[in-house]
Amino acid sequence: MKYFFVQDYRQKYRFFSSEPIQNIQVKFTRLEKLWEEAKKRLMLLPKRILAQEQAFARALKLNEDSVEILHSGRLDEKRLKIKFFLFLQKQRTKHILLLVGEAILLPVSGLLALLPGPNVFFGVLALIMFTHWQALKGINKISRKSRLFITSRTLNEWEQALLSQERKNLTAILDKIEEEYNLKDIKKILYK
Repeated sequence: MKYFFVQDYRQKYRFFSSEPIQNIQVKFTRLEKLWEEAKKRLMLLPKRILAQEQAFARALKLNEDSVEILHSGRLDEKRLKIKFFLFLQKQRTKHILLLVGEAILLPVSGLLALLPGPNVFFGVLALIMFTHWQALKGINKISRKSRLFITSRTLNEWEQALLSQERKNLTAILDKIEEEYNLKDIKKILYK
């Protein structure tokens, strides 16, 4: 599995993996209708958010001692390591704050069970908490492993095109990235 650390069209760094976005795999025998509806709602989140959350969650399955991360090569090794470290710290803090907020909302969403029909709000909130918890554990695992940064010429082309404001070539470069790394829907992750 390949990981990517690349700027999107707003020049914010995105972290994602080469694995496609999948439905969240949670098996519950009771309240199956509620969980199915909640999973559908959760999959409506933007692809760039889902891709990043799932990339962090997939890090839990890493057995290697180091994590290979493809990047553009625009930054020297030292600056890239610092930027990635700060990125991980920001993501860790964000996920902790989100989990605290969701834990506060969870009892309130439980009160909605008094309304007729399935409590979809509770199900969606529980799945989002589950997703954030897995992502937080993945972030912690990535931060403990050594990271091997690999330069990619096509990712460099992408970031150079962003800097030069050449909006005409962006879709062509994204197509090239999709083809080279066998990625699906990269436009939804890095572009509008």
